[in-house]
Amino acid sequence: MQSFLKSGKLDPSEKPGQSSTKPTKKSKAVPWVEKYRPRTVSDVVEQNEAVAVLQQCITGADLPNLLFYGPPGTGKTSTILAAARQLFGDYYKDRILELNASDERGIQVIRDKVKTFAQLSASGTRPDGKPCPPFKIVILDEADSMTHAAQAALRRTMEKESKSTRFCLICNYVSRIIEPLTSRCTKFRFKPLNESMILERLTFICKEENIQCDDQTMNKLVETSGGDMRRAITSLQSCARLKGEGASIKIEDVLEVTGVVPDHWLEKFLDVCKARNHNQLQEFLEELMFEAYAASQLLEQLNEFIVNFDGFTDKQKALIGEKLGVVSFRLQDGGSEFVQLLDLGCSIIKAYGL
Repeated sequence: MQSFLKSGKLDPSEKPGQSSTKPTKKSKAVPWVEKYRPRTVSDVVEQNEAVAVLQQCITGADLPNLLFYGPPGTGKTSTILAAARQLFGDYYKDRILELNASDERGIQVIRDKVKTFAQLSASGTRPDGKPCPPFKIVILDEADSMTHAAQAALRRTMEKESKSTRFCLICNYVSRIIEPLTSRCTKFRFKPLNESMILERLTFICKEENIQCDDQTMNKLVETSGGDMRRAITSLQSCARLKGEGASIKIEDVLEVTGVVPDHWLEKFLDVCKARNHNQLQEFLEELMFEAYAASQLLEQLNEFIVNFDGFTDKQKALIGEKLGVVSFRLQDGGSEFVQLLDLGCSIIKAYGL
């Protein structure tokens, strides 16, 4: 083809219809959270009550309006999407309307978008001729961030369009959902996942992605996730991309990716306070600030560390714990991390003197 463009004639070595460059197909990169998301309701672990109800609905029972609440990364959105996929097959995207916290969900959206979608009727057969439930599903993710006016506007729509539409509200804090909505839904609490379940899933992903990870590192990943499956899988993928293909993942890599403060910094912080030298404390905190650890993460770990620390009496722990709460509040209010940690260190020095 190149010779034809230059001289107007084909090169003898090139046959008509052949191109000198062949397009190469690249495999689409998908985050592991999406790649290993449960495809069926039976794949969802731990949440037995919600799974049992949805399995009954898939076998023919009617689906009620649902309210899923609990910590992030416990499978709330995955569960309803898996159920919709089983109910409606490949056409499930046409039968669901999913609105997330990133979408505008004021009262006007409820009146226009949600109400319009809910008023559309749904047939009891799919385009391929197979039977399916004659209703649609509206999924309102992060529903606790909706305004009270929008939640109030949703009440009448849920009752009026009950023949053609089911609603699934998903939130982290059920107390932020108004009472008229919660009374119209079947509520399910999603608990933080058991560590053994997260460990089993991470082991499976390591096997599928050919990742070398020892037991101690895997346990550290599970420990830092705090029952959040999404956080654990994302951290594993970040560690794998950080180290590159074929390399083994170490505990140091997990700490680096997750932002967890190593224990030796906490121990050194208490040792410096025990020396009761304010200049030394200031120098140590300046060194700690250069490490760029989040002060909120440091306080969270320090709280747990002090509770289990044998070097303090109950009175000393109470004094330090009270100061931890005050410092945490000031940080959320926009206070200086260095000043607040210095204040905390002075309080620990004072506690050592009791």
